[in-house]
Amino acid sequence: METLHAPWRIEYILAKKPELKEGLFTRIAQSSDDVTNLVIARERTCFALLNAYPYNGGHIMVLPYKQVSDMNGLTDEELTDLWKLVRRCANALTSLMKADGFNIGANIGKVAGAGVVEHLHIHIVPRWHGDTNFMPVIANTSVVPEALVDIANKLRAELAK
Repeated sequence: METLHAPWRIEYILAKKPELKEGLFTRIAQSSDDVTNLVIARERTCFALLNAYPYNGGHIMVLPYKQVSDMNGLTDEELTDLWKLVRRCANALTSLMKADGFNIGANIGKVAGAGVVEHLHIHIVPRWHGDTNFMPVIANTSVVPEALVDIANKLRAELAK
């Protein structure tokens, strides 16, 4: 049997998680280091960033600046802004990465699979015909063929248009 490695995942799994006064996404929202944090777009009430541990290349998360655990914590304007940015990001992925489709959604609550329960975020996972192959099915490993910083730079430029 051949061993397959996805070393970027183990760094996160084993890393000591610091106790922060604010959550991960709140810290990123307040940071000005968009390159390090893989932030690709900032709007008035929300922002988008690449997932650092993606299911597929181009896996984006869209979040409100306000830390809320579900959609009820947002005003109608904030909710509208959030979904408009989701649409812009999906369009950018279609244009740049030629995505054939998307999985778009939110895991709200720990039982629903939310990894960061306290801060609502919408996942946009681009999909392509035939993108499910033996790697994720047999080896539980996904292949991201392009560096995250390169994808982020391209998406940042596309969304700035």
